[in-house]
Amino acid sequence: MKKKDELKYYEEIKDWDFDKFEIESETLTDWNFFKLINELSNKDSRILDLGTGGGEKVLEFYPQCKEILGTDFSEGMIETANKNLKKSGRKNITFRIMDNLNMDVPEEYFDIVTARNTVTDPKQIYRCLKKDGYLILHGVDKYDCWSLQKEFGRGQGYNDSRAISIIDYENILDAGFKDVELVPIYDREFFKSKELFKEFLKKVPIIDDFSEEFGDNKDYYTDDLEEDLLDSYIEKNTYNGKIKLLRRYYGIIAKK
Repeated sequence: MKKKDELKYYEEIKDWDFDKFEIESETLTDWNFFKLINELSNKDSRILDLGTGGGEKVLEFYPQCKEILGTDFSEGMIETANKNLKKSGRKNITFRIMDNLNMDVPEEYFDIVTARNTVTDPKQIYRCLKKDGYLILHGVDKYDCWSLQKEFGRGQGYNDSRAISIIDYENILDAGFKDVELVPIYDREFFKSKELFKEFLKKVPIIDDFSEEFGDNKDYYTDDLEEDLLDSYIEKNTYNGKIKLLRRYYGIIAKK
């Protein structure tokens, strides 16, 4: 996607919270991003989190280790993260602005680098990791919400010939990492009403028509949804009064 459009999108959503959508989630895959971070770290670990957003996940789920740095290229997101940090009272975490593709961090400094649903450059990550350090990555796969994308005939990576999970996997191997594991992750999400589901789709890029493979996009941020297509999907995917969305992510863990 184009950087200027992506930056505008994240500046616009800097203060919103998933909790308001009242999503009920069910995990179908035994691969837990946050559990891995806690298992692989200790009190002396230094962790870098790329694409940290508002910092909520870092503040809630990351360990009490020596140092955690959360970075994001959106100034608005980092402002939100620092507000959340102040409320949390945690002392081992800092947040600052940084572009994942132009990383300005010390070489061979971090024990773990994490990234969730964000673009990365594995070669730059490799350089900033200590020997035997870990990269732990969580991403959105091409077939995420596939039945919804099929209904609308568009979506994130919908027309890509190669899934972003495979591209990331190959780039991580090419950067020199060893013991690289790629795991498909499946979740179910349930929404209590059409109104909540519709507002959710306006805030996330699931059915916005852009390419993960080539980085170009048309309309990244969706303001309007075709009501007939939305109603058709809801009719086919409502169970016990709740609207189901099948999520497909991927996890990668690799060692330097």
